[in-house]
Amino acid sequence: MYQEQMTRQKLENRLIDFAVLVMDISRSLDKTKAGNHLSSQIIRSGTSPALNYGEAQDAESTRDFLHKIKIVLKELRETLVCLEIIRRANLCQSPEKLDFVQTEANELVAIFVKSVNSVKKRLDAKLKG
Repeated sequence: MYQEQMTRQKLENRLIDFAVLVMDISRSLDKTKAGNHLSSQIIRSGTSPALNYGEAQDAESTRDFLHKIKIVLKELRETLVCLEIIRRANLCQSPEKLDFVQTEANELVAIFVKSVNSVKKRLDAKLKG
């Protein structure tokens, strides 16, 4: 049980660190209409995973937990698309930071895809059992 808590805490901290990185990217965007728009968008989608993961920890049921984790995944994917738009439009003044944040977003997506699949398997097993 303690190890499970540590894993959850580490993941929550990683999502918080990701949100901070996204805010850093936001500050480095060009101060144009496009840059400002994407800055606002990436702040919303990039901070949402940490907040929703925190909410998932108090889920009322396994289905509620799954729903909240799927929101985390959805927001991470939205952030990835936004990061790619920023890259292709050359709006970021720090391409190395952008690379790092995109890599982290991809790793987080992979973690949450596995989590969603794992929870779905448990739900299916409960229904069959």
